[in-house]
Amino acid sequence: MSKEVTGTTWNVYDANKLTQAEIYGQVLCELGESNPEIVGLTADLAKSTKIGLFQEKFPDRFVNVGIAEQNMFGIAAGMAKTGLLPFVSTMAAFASMRAAEQVRTDICYQNLNVKIIATHGGVSFASAGTTHHATEDVAIMRSFANMTVIVPADGIETAKAVRAAVNHQGPVYIRIGRGFEPLYYKNEDYDFKIGKAIEIRDGSDITIIAMGIAVLQAAEAADFLAKNDGLSVRVINLHTVKPIDKEAILKAVTETRRILTVEEHNVTGGLGTSVADVIAESGKGCAFSKVGLQDEFAEIGYPEDLYAHYKLDASGIIEKVREIMGKDFEEDENWEDEV
Repeated sequence: MSKEVTGTTWNVYDANKLTQAEIYGQVLCELGESNPEIVGLTADLAKSTKIGLFQEKFPDRFVNVGIAEQNMFGIAAGMAKTGLLPFVSTMAAFASMRAAEQVRTDICYQNLNVKIIATHGGVSFASAGTTHHATEDVAIMRSFANMTVIVPADGIETAKAVRAAVNHQGPVYIRIGRGFEPLYYKNEDYDFKIGKAIEIRDGSDITIIAMGIAVLQAAEAADFLAKNDGLSVRVINLHTVKPIDKEAILKAVTETRRILTVEEHNVTGGLGTSVADVIAESGKGCAFSKVGLQDEFAEIGYPEDLYAHYKLDASGIIEKVREIMGKDFEEDENWEDEV
């Protein structure tokens, strides 16, 4: 991160006490007290994914299938067929790739009420290498019919997403990090609705659309650019990649005419592609760019180093915004159309 940006970028302050996974485990225990149909499953990752908190509280409603992710999702599908509400916890790389067929055919094809909590998303498990990186998972999961895909900004939003998932009929994929990510939200005092994006900064020059950990970085970049460059930067927390909030995207296109997406994911098939699809189908024009892994496998290293390398931190976003703002593009009358 460059020295010109200061703030909470990648400082592990309260994150060790309040990680995304730990909040998930606590909320699931809370929900389990009032809903006896909730059951938990994992593939020998109870401690890492924090579903072990649910296991301790409700041992008779928990199954550790061992290192057998494909079996785990098949079992979850069977449980859902009996009326139970399975929460399946494993790493994002394993849920989206090793068990992709079972998620697609056993769960999504039957539109079963199974909730997948996928931890260690993106490059958050950076030192573990390619086998444990999940930089294609959002693309894979959003391609499955009936699947809802949510990428919370932080632990606070993870809690809201888990609660919303309980009341949402059908399969849900919630992708969270490893647990060392700083918080954006200070409390749960805000509205969260599946499929409804949240505008966290208003602006008229350019819009940054982000998901997951990139939301905090985008907000910090917007604040820095407003103070130092005089730019009015809108920031949208697009926590639900599917179903996507077309209205928020097209409103941003009309009002700012420049769109930058930021994702801890391959730029092929993920958030940026989803947003681009909406814009292209609308017939509206804008300057558009994507920050993320540029169709490549991730390097190995510390998470904070990889975030900086792939321009996912505030400094990288600032650099990209300045690049976009420095380009001239021909205005088209359809930018002035109503959304």
